[in-house]
Amino acid sequence: MMNIDKYTDAIKNCRFCFMCRHISPVANVTFAEADTPRVRAVMIYGATLHPEWWSNPDYVNMLYRSDLSRCCTRHCVNHFDENSLNIAARTDIVEMGYAPENIKAIREELLAGQDWKVSGKADVLYFADPYSAEAGIDKVFDAVMKKAGISYASVSGKGCIGRALKVLGFAEDAKAAMTKFAAVINASGAKTLVVSNPAAYQALKVDAAECGIAVNAEVMHTSEYFLSLNLKFNNKAGKVSYIESDYLRNYNELTFPHDLLARLGAEEQHFGASHDFLDVPDQQESFTCGEGAVVLPRIDARVVEKLAKRVEEQADDPANDRIITASPYTKLCLERYTSLKVETLEETVLKSL
Repeated sequence: MMNIDKYTDAIKNCRFCFMCRHISPVANVTFAEADTPRVRAVMIYGATLHPEWWSNPDYVNMLYRSDLSRCCTRHCVNHFDENSLNIAARTDIVEMGYAPENIKAIREELLAGQDWKVSGKADVLYFADPYSAEAGIDKVFDAVMKKAGISYASVSGKGCIGRALKVLGFAEDAKAAMTKFAAVINASGAKTLVVSNPAAYQALKVDAAECGIAVNAEVMHTSEYFLSLNLKFNNKAGKVSYIESDYLRNYNELTFPHDLLARLGAEEQHFGASHDFLDVPDQQESFTCGEGAVVLPRIDARVVEKLAKRVEEQADDPANDRIITASPYTKLCLERYTSLKVETLEETVLKSL
């Protein structure tokens, strides 16, 4: 049995359907039908008839170019899971020994540095993952906690805790990484584990549970954690445009970021309104620059740049819009490739205190 066999409903149905074509992020910047859920499903079905396709470089690259936003799955009337189908196809490629050299190289990078260090001892433990550290969000979190008068411990390290390895198709490596990281968290004795990166939330809250891995601490995204503190905010956030997180919205239907912005007195301006379904604000494509794919910049930086430029095109007033994101990954990509003013929820909270 192959991994894709778990998603035969998506293979059979998505290959005949065009309904989500207009909200497929990568397809909207490459203009290639091969980057739509429909054609990916067609090609995966084709590989069941022509097994030699699994080793075809063009076919494999097509599967690894997906943004994995889960936007199309979420908005599908039947919620056919073409997103998980894509990951399953990648897993089959890995298990058959056809993973491209660049993907294997990324795997080696992700496996290196899995030596996480815990600093301090407290009930609250903050995970300074590589994206959060690169964006300086760990320092912002520290400033908020000092103003709140709350002591906390931190855990850091460059190695992958599992999600990136999973989306690349290295399922066993992903499970091993989650098991190792969970052991570090459990040994810390922390009661609450706070993460800024939504991909880390997915790994520790969802993926670990699916693999039967116990994370003893309660895993919370910073937006959820800050809400629980009932902090007193002295400055209203004002008009902001919030870019949804793939993992928080499309994967988990969480509203914490919006609840937090409301607490901050923010006036949310809908972002990307020109591409809604029937002008319903919630029905929009992903503008995360490939957050769901975790390491898309290492796979194809050109696609990420195009995704970022598309986000910039959607802004009503690029020079002045105050854009908020729950993802340090998205902030880094937009700052790298656009002139947009982007801040994470942690930074918004700090400014409001």
